[in-house]
Amino acid sequence: MTRSTDGGAVFGRWVTVVALTGLLGLVGCTSDGGAAGAEASEVTTGTSTVASPSATPSSAAPPSSPSSAPSASGTPTPVPVTGPDQRLVTMVVTGGFAGVNKEVALRGDGTVHTSDKGERAVHRTSAAEFTELRTLLGDPALDEVSDLTRNMEAADLFQYTLRFDGRTVMTDRSVEEPALDRLIDALSAWLPGR
Repeated sequence: MTRSTDGGAVFGRWVTVVALTGLLGLVGCTSDGGAAGAEASEVTTGTSTVASPSATPSSAAPPSSPSSAPSASGTPTPVPVTGPDQRLVTMVVTGGFAGVNKEVALRGDGTVHTSDKGERAVHRTSAAEFTELRTLLGDPALDEVSDLTRNMEAADLFQYTLRFDGRTVMTDRSVEEPALDRLIDALSAWLPGR
């Protein structure tokens, strides 16, 4: 236990360990012998918070180990385009030591719109780049990605907020999510000042 500058006790990791130990104890105490944590929408492990994409009884299986391969639920296929103005994905990158605020958006016409410090630009993807980005968005493994992943003890990590397929995913990349990491890397290549 450490003391804060105002004399109050700061419990930090000790509280996290106790809370996690209590949560793990409850998981084993179900009357049906199943996973009691299936209804939980957020779990703190160590110093990271991970929220499940949708906590339903059918998604109660434990998370699989990270890998670079697509999930067993299928091979990635490019997401369909319904029109030129359709926003397929938007990613906002904020934070870091320098306090960045950058945005990249992929539209249905194959253009990539970027913004950095008020400077806006529009780029045209090649057919291969457009197909690659749409295929990354169509990876079934993205369905398993947590809606929120954040390291609670790190103050200067970049925060990535992605909006795609009707959902919002926020991460600081402190937890390995291969499908999401591939998408973030591909979109980051379009950001100015890389």
